[in-house]
Amino acid sequence: MSVSTGENTYETREFQAEVKQILDIVVNSLYTDREIFLRELISNAADALEKFRYENLTNKNVKDEELPLEITIELDDKEHILTITDTGIGMTREELIENLGTIAHSGSKAFIKQMAEANQKDLNLIGQFGVGFYAAFMVAKKIRVLSRSYQPDAAGCEWVSDGIGNYTIGTATDLPRGTKIILELKDDAHEFAGVETIKRIIKQYSSFVPFTIRVNGEQINTVQAIWTRNKNEIKEEEYNEFYKFIATAYDEPLYRLHFSADAPLAINALLFVPKQNFERYGFSRTEPGVNLYCHKILIQQQAEGILPEWLRFVKGVVDSEDIPLNISRETMQDSTMVSRLRRAVTGRFLRFLNEQAKADPDKYEEFWKQFGFFLKEGISSDFTHRDELAKLLRFESSKSEPGKLISLADYTQRMKEGQKDIYYINGPTREIIEAGPYLEAFRARDLEVIYTHEAVDDFVLSNLMDYEEKKLVSADQAELDLPALDEKLDGEQLDNETVQSLTGWLKEILGNKVTEVKESKRLINSPAVILNQDGMMTSSMQRVMQAVNRDLGAIGRKMLEINPRHELIKRLAALREKDEKFARLAAEQIYDNALISAGLMTDPRDMVNRMYDILERALA
Repeated sequence: MSVSTGENTYETREFQAEVKQILDIVVNSLYTDREIFLRELISNAADALEKFRYENLTNKNVKDEELPLEITIELDDKEHILTITDTGIGMTREELIENLGTIAHSGSKAFIKQMAEANQKDLNLIGQFGVGFYAAFMVAKKIRVLSRSYQPDAAGCEWVSDGIGNYTIGTATDLPRGTKIILELKDDAHEFAGVETIKRIIKQYSSFVPFTIRVNGEQINTVQAIWTRNKNEIKEEEYNEFYKFIATAYDEPLYRLHFSADAPLAINALLFVPKQNFERYGFSRTEPGVNLYCHKILIQQQAEGILPEWLRFVKGVVDSEDIPLNISRETMQDSTMVSRLRRAVTGRFLRFLNEQAKADPDKYEEFWKQFGFFLKEGISSDFTHRDELAKLLRFESSKSEPGKLISLADYTQRMKEGQKDIYYINGPTREIIEAGPYLEAFRARDLEVIYTHEAVDDFVLSNLMDYEEKKLVSADQAELDLPALDEKLDGEQLDNETVQSLTGWLKEILGNKVTEVKESKRLINSPAVILNQDGMMTSSMQRVMQAVNRDLGAIGRKMLEINPRHELIKRLAALREKDEKFARLAAEQIYDNALISAGLMTDPRDMVNRMYDILERALA
């Protein structure tokens, strides 16, 4: 609905549906943490100031009204009103509608869904999913936003809402550049019009905002670019508070790296690793968390080009005097200077992780469980840093304690004399892997095998290909160069002529399900095993492809190996001569059992029917 008054037009609009849900959650479920609203409004104001400062430096068309770049808070304890004003970039009418009436942050919908499904009151979620402005409705019964964009000839606008179902937007005259937010406080929130309360909240949450914050004329914060100071002079509490501000976090970081460098570029960097990876919980893809500065001037917030995408979980600041101030935000990733900066910072961060992994393996395991997936993503996509990333991989192995992880370096250090390859095998759990047939040959030879549990692991290791000139080989590959056994295996085996006849008959029975059937030199206790003849296609990769498309049959060339010493295979050879029809059922069942051991069975219906036939024959 629109109402015209002279030249002014006021329009009433409904909030987007998701905004209504967020407002309900913020006001009713997150009520006890309501003082955080001020940090959110200050953060938004600081962002607006940074954006204007950048535009003023790089855009010749910007008209500077010579307003101080600062945030002012005015408190009226009698009328119970809090007003926060910034002289930043401001907003147009369209931007007010987009920023305050709809959800632009993709993670907000996930936030709504998780909160609704879990019915939880996790106060730490505010500020991480684009709900910052709406937090003000926890304390305000009515909010007015007055704003004028920095753009030439931009008109002032007024946005008003009680946060229930709609908002009104119209024009406003005689506004300076920037944004003013006026909160009419609720009856139970009058404390937030008190000077001491507001000063305490600012010092707790917003001490490192890089702009002056004034409360009723008094400057509360001191501007400090903490990353440019000598790290020996910075207290742990200062680091933690800065992290909480830059990452909108409530807890302390897991890791911190503060370093300076002069070559190949002049760099001051302060990087943090959070304790939690929210991508693991089904939220949207993590946005880059590193801000790029030059001489303490913001060049790009959440810069996409400063670290590779697979390090998007890292938070912090990178300041380089060598980056030109007028570099285009749109072409950041194409800049040669930025590419050099990315290589330098990434390399230093990976060396730091390697140092931490050696110094405190248990803490690094905590990091690996949260963020190991990102490093695997890096190995698969970033050839430049592949060698450094390979040192950071961690897995269980046949010689590690359950739950304990080893590195590829640990593996190579205890390889057998003459061993050429690093062996690995994939399975959902350690127990399932160790119950399967693939480890038999390695146990008999006392060879260590790395256990991988994630679907992506085999893809990562096959892309890595080798480590310290040792080839990475999946234990389910057909052709393995294994040393001869020191001891003779127990049990008599079928003679060579019978084996040749049986393998030929099995190939005929199984048809194109397998490319070959042959005598196994690796099986000890199992009757048969399915092996991959294509070096790049492991069983785990096939399981992933079958999960996507259940109509897929066997992918790649598969070989069936039989154990001529196993009693079941001996009896199959004899049964073939006496009752070939029953032997065919048994042969197909042996093949299906091998598929199950490999985790490749997708449709068990034929197998179940066959088992009933076998049971009927056995019980006759």
